[in-house]
Amino acid sequence: MRKSFTLVLAAVMALSLLAACSGNNSNNNAAPSASTEPGAANSGKTELPSKTFTALLDNNPTFPYSEDWPIWKWLKEKTGVTLEVQTPSGKLAEALNLAVASREMPDLMYMPNRRESNKFGQDGALVDIMEYIGEMPNLKKWIEQYPEEAKAALSSDGKMYMFPNQGFGETNRMIWLYREDVFKKEGLEAPKTYDELYEALKALKAKYPDSYPLSIRYGQIPDEMNTNMAVNFGTGEGAYFDYDSGEWRYGPIEDNFKSMIEMWKKFYDEGLIPPDFLSLQTKQWQDMVSTGESFVTIDYISRVDFFNNAMRQENPEYNMQFMAPPAGIPGGKQQNPYFHYMEGGLTVASTSKQIKDIMQYMDFFYSEEGRLLTSWGVEGETYVKEGETLKFKPEFTDVTEMRKQTGLQTSGTYTWIDFDAHLSLFTEDLQKAYTEAAKYDPPAMQPRPAFTESENEVISLTGQAVKKHRDESFAKFVTGSRSLDEWDKYVEEIRNLGVDKLLETYKAAYDRMQNVEIK
Repeated sequence: MRKSFTLVLAAVMALSLLAACSGNNSNNNAAPSASTEPGAANSGKTELPSKTFTALLDNNPTFPYSEDWPIWKWLKEKTGVTLEVQTPSGKLAEALNLAVASREMPDLMYMPNRRESNKFGQDGALVDIMEYIGEMPNLKKWIEQYPEEAKAALSSDGKMYMFPNQGFGETNRMIWLYREDVFKKEGLEAPKTYDELYEALKALKAKYPDSYPLSIRYGQIPDEMNTNMAVNFGTGEGAYFDYDSGEWRYGPIEDNFKSMIEMWKKFYDEGLIPPDFLSLQTKQWQDMVSTGESFVTIDYISRVDFFNNAMRQENPEYNMQFMAPPAGIPGGKQQNPYFHYMEGGLTVASTSKQIKDIMQYMDFFYSEEGRLLTSWGVEGETYVKEGETLKFKPEFTDVTEMRKQTGLQTSGTYTWIDFDAHLSLFTEDLQKAYTEAAKYDPPAMQPRPAFTESENEVISLTGQAVKKHRDESFAKFVTGSRSLDEWDKYVEEIRNLGVDKLLETYKAAYDRMQNVEIK
């Protein structure tokens, strides 16, 4: 069934026409009885009308698409739907551009972010999902339960071109991590402030002179690292919304951002971080953390198991654990940034001949039954129930292998998941990290307003010019090639590049989003 996208593009319209000849489809919700209402559950007593939709889905090299995944059988049993799946032969973005340009689009298309789906939607290539909300009782109920997630899924014209996600974003959490075994060995406490962090790093450097006690893969993910560092100092890595004052601000011109730079300069000057930390890539960073050249870092929460599982084979004492984020300023809050949300999702082509049927199919994913199926699979096949607790069967011991074997939580097989399914397969260390990390979430996530075409132009041109100067200046200040005595001059320079215009753009988009009523 698997086809390279570029080879099957010419056949998409034929497939769509063939699929359009099928009968109407009944879908599912949590109700156990058979029903002909949209979104109603299949009790197993009535065979559902068969439907076939074409779909362009992403293909992950870690768990490559397989037509033999049982998730496709389970979805067909519940909805009557079969997906004729295409995967890109190259990059997903290129396949999407080709499909949209040809106007021979698959019925369903997975898109990596909302900016892409909003652009294609406003160009007329995608369906506004909200036009069908009256026929999607499960999604309507979901929107009432997650109004902020629903708002974040809207485009600048108040339309929804991508199905929203919830639950899976937990995998994107970023945290501070530290070698608990080394800290205990040296009689050190986990630091609660940057001053305490500085003292701990100095002690480790004295004990292990060839080490760089703190390392981060800044060169690989600079924006994420800037965000992690800035939130510790009560500011932002760029434009951010200050909930206390109710206004948009630009972090890199604030005094707290200067305090952050001063601290990182101190780390740099005293050899507590690698001299090339600004260009450090993933492989270099992994080697440092795994070989005892570094003891404190920032990265995705899954790194707890990534390092422990590998390193304990040769060093049973190796113990990488969650570390509470240090506060950067006196009286500051210990917080991690809010990264745990999903940007990608499924969209519906405006050229599809089966739009209503597709909407009914997608509505199943927002039912409790759909959430259970796409999170855990089928009772007896993939999981068992012990009282009120669900557990994967013993043959499933690893999340990646589970997804590889079943297709659960892969591209096109979920929208709303129970993240406890993932948690159940994590080690006790990683489960503990998730529990602890949640205690340091900010009170609210940063807004994610959708921009108009002209606003995106400001973000692309003015925003990039400002960001470039910020990054260059950050590097110069930390390494000492520019004195922090020139801070006020730097602020003037970056303001002259258009910071006020940038903030006005964010404010306009945010205000527009706040005024939207989802019905």
